Amino acid sequence: MKKSRDIKKEMSELASQRSSVYGFLARVYSRELNSALLNRIQDPRFMGVLFDLEVQLGDEFFSRPKHELLENLAVEYTRLFLGPGRHISPHESMHHQRNDGDWGKLWGASTVEVKKFIESAGLHYKPEYTGLPDHISVELEFMQVLTKEESRAWNRNDMDRVHYCCQIEKKFMNEHLLKWVHIFCNKVISDAGMSFYREIAAITKNFMELENEELGGCYSKAYEEQLLKARN
Repeated sequence: MKKSRDIKKEMSELASQRSSVYGFLARVYSRELNSALLNRIQDPRFMGVLFDLEVQLGDEFFSRPKHELLENLAVEYTRLFLGPGRHISPHESMHHQRNDGDWGKLWGASTVEVKKFIESAGLHYKPEYTGLPDHISVELEFMQVLTKEESRAWNRNDMDRVHYCCQIEKKFMNEHLLKWVHIFCNKVISDAGMSFYREIAAITKNFMELENEELGGCYSKAYEEQLLKARN
């Protein structure tokens, strides 16, 4: 049977890994790829991780000159997420099919709720941020911050903080991410012309499903550790 400190170490490492995935996805959706991020993705170690996830980026991702690939990816990003014309809005309010009917438009009820949720957790949008509060990159970055804090709390043996982080993560997942990201990702998978954004959307969708399962385990472990703490 594993000791409590071993479980906490594993949970801290897991939360840190989850935070890294959230951070990577948030960056990919926030703006076009630059040379630094492309180099990171094409690094053999990173490609090994993608291979394990059965990600198929296609020959175009490796055979084309880097400057040409970056230009093509920028055009694809703009076409998919920015427009003008028909595009896939990366905002919750456009896809979260609410019972009150207030969805399918920018700055809908979900936008306001996301903004209030994030601010109620003690976080604030950067002054230079001019986008909408419910952009997918913002929601993923919020989860990145939460999981990073969860990892630190496991390391500090601060079970109250761990429990709080798990609660907030699960609540945000259930009330927001799980309500729309799969719809958004399915549209990207269907409409993407380049394999990169199609595969990123597939990773995002699968990661959300795994996170939904993982958060149940996170909450259970935190609760068990709190009980042990109370007994001691």
